[in-house]
Amino acid sequence: MPKPRYNPQHSKLSGDFSSIRSLLPYLWPQDEFSVRARIVLSMALLTLAKLSAVAVPVLLKYAVDALSKPIPGQGIDAESFVIIVPIGLLISYGLLRVLSLAFKELQCAVFATVAERAIRKAGVQTFRHIHDLALRFHLDRRTGGLSRAIERGTKGIEYLLRMLLFNVIPTMVEILLVLGLLWGLFDVLFSLVTAVTIACYVFWTLVVTEWRIKYRRTMNDSDSDAHTKAIDSLINYETVKYFGNEEHEAVRFGKAMRAYEAAAITAKVSLSFLNTGQGAIIASGATIIMIMAGYGVTSGTMTVGDFVLVNTYLLQLYIPLSYLGSSYREIKHSLIDMEQMFALLSEQAEVVDSQRAPILKIKGAEVEFRNVSFAYNSNRPILNNISFKIPAGNTTAIVGSSGSGKSTVSRLLFRFYDANQGSVLIDGQDTRSVTQDSWRAAIGIVPQDTVLFNDTIFYNICYGRPNATSKEVEEAAKLAAIHDFISSLPDGYQSDVGERGLKLSGGEKQRIAIARTILKRPSIFVFDEATSSLDTHTEKEIQDSLKRVSSGRTTLVIAHRLSTIIHADEIIVLNGGCVAERGNHATLLAKEGIYSGMWVHQQETEITGEIFAHTGAIKSPKEATAQ
Repeated sequence: MPKPRYNPQHSKLSGDFSSIRSLLPYLWPQDEFSVRARIVLSMALLTLAKLSAVAVPVLLKYAVDALSKPIPGQGIDAESFVIIVPIGLLISYGLLRVLSLAFKELQCAVFATVAERAIRKAGVQTFRHIHDLALRFHLDRRTGGLSRAIERGTKGIEYLLRMLLFNVIPTMVEILLVLGLLWGLFDVLFSLVTAVTIACYVFWTLVVTEWRIKYRRTMNDSDSDAHTKAIDSLINYETVKYFGNEEHEAVRFGKAMRAYEAAAITAKVSLSFLNTGQGAIIASGATIIMIMAGYGVTSGTMTVGDFVLVNTYLLQLYIPLSYLGSSYREIKHSLIDMEQMFALLSEQAEVVDSQRAPILKIKGAEVEFRNVSFAYNSNRPILNNISFKIPAGNTTAIVGSSGSGKSTVSRLLFRFYDANQGSVLIDGQDTRSVTQDSWRAAIGIVPQDTVLFNDTIFYNICYGRPNATSKEVEEAAKLAAIHDFISSLPDGYQSDVGERGLKLSGGEKQRIAIARTILKRPSIFVFDEATSSLDTHTEKEIQDSLKRVSSGRTTLVIAHRLSTIIHADEIIVLNGGCVAERGNHATLLAKEGIYSGMWVHQQETEITGEIFAHTGAIKSPKEATAQ
């Protein structure tokens, strides 16, 4: 059964704590002592920074008291006392402020390696995991949505760590220290009022932010939808132009952006509501505390320095606390973004290696399909108990009508899927018993639809074997009959091919794909309609080249054009997911069965095309294909 399309809202990783738990292994790796040591050191520096910050207002209090009520000491007159004592306190005050800032910056520097490493490893692991997922997942994928999920997830980790380590946790530590000092230096009421004010502030922030969070989810979904539509439209630029659907694409994109606009407006209006409530709570608490302190000064139970101390602590707490509200909102947003990225990691790979799977050992590269049955969906069987063998060094072709299962054979051979029943073997080794990397390294495939990377021609050919030399790349290009064309370009092999290779014709892309596969030097070749986009002359050149490079190697050819496989050692005809006929070209023609009917039909079609081509009515099928 196919897996459902990825939907972050229905992910197994739901909730803030799940996202944080998923992040912890990246922050506290078991095998990296230096990273854990940095975390411990950064926490120590954080503590020192907050102790220094909390001690600063105490020194200021004593300096103010000394200035407002100087007490002459023995042997020192009043004027000297007033000058000497406050200066010393104020110098200490300045030094503590510098130390507090220095400890904070040191913490940031020490923790930077930990944070950036966690972001990199989480992003890379997600990227790797997406590549490990089966073709079934990627056929249902929304490329723009996936890229945005990874992008937002990594940024979410960065923001979460920055806010927690440099805002939320330091503020909480400072709040606890200040509450303890207020309790110790003054009445418990000062500590109690401050604590209640902070509690009300946090409660209001939590409740309203949770209410607002649904609008953030809607914004994310709308953003991904709009981004996906934009990428899809731009990638298919030519198709849009063919049908004159520019306005249609603009309307689709505009509809997605309108959904984002509505969610964003609601989110911003609700933000104003949240900020107003936060400001009211802070103002109320500050007013009560200042009234209490003012009463203490007038009654003689507190000094002016005490009043300054309380006021300083309030400013010192409430300024970062005002950012705490926005920090919490952004943390929640970051957790949602992380949830989407980690949800990708929770997707189970459909094709996995068995534990301690050995590498494939190539002896002669014999391929065998043994009683293989496969279905993409339970109600849509594709292959039904097919069996065939390609002896080492032989060429076998598979033909059949559309939907007969030809391409499914190549996908099973390349292990994009595992067979539902039966086995796919190379030299007697089951595909499921060896590593995927070694299995796929043995096979080189030229697909019917070639998509190139948006890079140079050299890069795209060299992709078959990234460590190949320039000479080897050129040799592969010559065998694919593309070297002369590349050499004629102003930039030669360094010419850019454009997005998905759109700067090249279909035949040029196909020849680059063939060169790339030749460069890979596989033990087994798979050609899936490999010359379908080529003109008659180039097709013959490449067929000759393919014969040379695949000579002595096991080759599977999936063909629609029967003229390209008449020299195959064996031709297998699929019909309805079963092997209907098999034999060489002459044998199958003599049977006058399905293959013979296909051959006659194609010959008649080509002859008709040639006649019309000569009369100028239409081009031949091959010439039309080439264009």
